[in-house]
Amino acid sequence: MRFLIYLFVLSLGYSDVYSQGFNAAVTSTKVDLDKALKELAVLEKKIADEKIPLARELNQLESNVIIKRRDYSNAIQSNDRKAIDLDRLKAEEKAFKDQNDYLRKTLLEEYMRRFEARIHASEKDQYADIVKEARQSNENPTVNAEQVFINQLVVVNTALERLENLLGGHVFEGSAIVDGVPERGKLVMLGPVVMFSGNSGISGMAEQLRGTTKATLIDLEDEDFSLGIKNTIDLGAGDLPIDSTMGNALKLKQVKESWWEHINKGGVVIWPLLCLGLLATLVSLYKWVQLASIDQVRPNKLQDVLDKINEKDTETALVLAKRIRGPAGELLEIAIHNKSQSKDLLEEILYEKMLHTKPKLDRFLAFLSLTAATAPLLGLLGTVTGMINTFKLITVFGTGDPKRLSSGISEALVTTEYGLIIAVPCFLMFAFLSRKSKGILGSMEQTAVGFVNGLTPRN
Repeated sequence: MRFLIYLFVLSLGYSDVYSQGFNAAVTSTKVDLDKALKELAVLEKKIADEKIPLARELNQLESNVIIKRRDYSNAIQSNDRKAIDLDRLKAEEKAFKDQNDYLRKTLLEEYMRRFEARIHASEKDQYADIVKEARQSNENPTVNAEQVFINQLVVVNTALERLENLLGGHVFEGSAIVDGVPERGKLVMLGPVVMFSGNSGISGMAEQLRGTTKATLIDLEDEDFSLGIKNTIDLGAGDLPIDSTMGNALKLKQVKESWWEHINKGGVVIWPLLCLGLLATLVSLYKWVQLASIDQVRPNKLQDVLDKINEKDTETALVLAKRIRGPAGELLEIAIHNKSQSKDLLEEILYEKMLHTKPKLDRFLAFLSLTAATAPLLGLLGTVTGMINTFKLITVFGTGDPKRLSSGISEALVTTEYGLIIAVPCFLMFAFLSRKSKGILGSMEQTAVGFVNGLTPRN
């Protein structure tokens, strides 16, 4: 308790001292506060004075930022549009380049190829240089596209000029093969028709024959035609011969061949085939004559013989039987000589005679049947050998020149052709002659039966 009182008294003394110090501090603080307030007022005034310009400057800067952002956005959009336009221009450039390449490398090149292939053989020397120059420039990568187009358009313009010339007739100098030798002269072209008049005076049609690359003179063998061609070329007017077949008649004449030339194309197999056909023809003629010369016993003639026999006039019956040519007459003679035999024995004698006659009638017919079966096989053999030769030629020369392959193909087709030509008539002749032979035997059998049945029964 005493301690608490002591502390209370002590605190009262200290509070007096502290109170005096606190007042001094308050006074000092108040002075400092007033000073600070004055400085704050000065600063606030200064800030207020500076705030408006700064706000204006801030607004100006913000406006500038908005403008810059707008300009930046416009620049980005413009750049994007330019990029799109650039891509589109690049695509258009590529499309034009591809189009030009297609036009230059494909269309115009194909046009030149067709132009070179369709012009007449006599014109090739006239247009060969410009076509060659255009083709070489197109194949040379160092030549620019513009120069290539120029060279190709020269060919196109030349082709158009050629068409204009053809409408009214075109006369130009050239050459043609005359009797295997080139001869200079002049040619006149009217559409697809080309005629030549040589410096030596000979004239005629100028055509590119098979297997040649030059125009060949075809003599029309008519003085009026030759004179008309010369007048047309030299004077510009004349009567020209016109081929209404557009050259097809000359081409057909060129491929026309003789029978002997056609056979020679068949190779080695054609000769045994022709020999077989010749033998079959001779056999057919022989058998035809043989069977046609055989008489058949008609019922009235058989009845006449039977009447004479029944009348006991054997001599007259033999005379009537001998008038019938061939085995049928011989059959009747044998029947008359054996009329006194029994019916069964007579039938056996007559049947034996028919059996003896059958091999004579069928002789050589088997050869015709064999020929009809063998000829197609020989033709097939020729076909096989011809195709083997064709494949050999293909191995050596390739397939570029069909003329080199024509020999093997001709051998393959000609032997087949002649094999069928021989086989079909032989088969028909075999069928006809076999039927004829069977008809004769049938007639003989009918005659024998009629003779046996027509005899008067003996008592």
